[in-house]
Amino acid sequence: MRKSKGLRSKTRAILKKEPREKGKTGLSKLLHEYKSGDRVVIKVDSGVHKGMPHRRYLGKIGTVIDKRGGSYLIGVRQGEAIKEIIVRPEHITPHREE
Repeated sequence: MRKSKGLRSKTRAILKKEPREKGKTGLSKLLHEYKSGDRVVIKVDSGVHKGMPHRRYLGKIGTVIDKRGGSYLIGVRQGEAIKEIIVRPEHITPHREE
């Protein structure tokens, strides 16, 4: 039997939640409003499958371009190109400048 090559293949350790992270996502994360130009970190919440970006974008910093319904259009650098991905707010967090 051939090996599956789905979107979530080889993600057992990447998408695993720590014991204190398990459970439902908090409302503050869902209701946070991002404006165009805000910088965000893509941090996939494996408990929510809808609007989940591909694992290659995990940990990347992107810029909010636009809002599309309940999701956000985010520009992420991948090499020389800037990819535009559509991500729901459960999978992004604000970027802190240090």
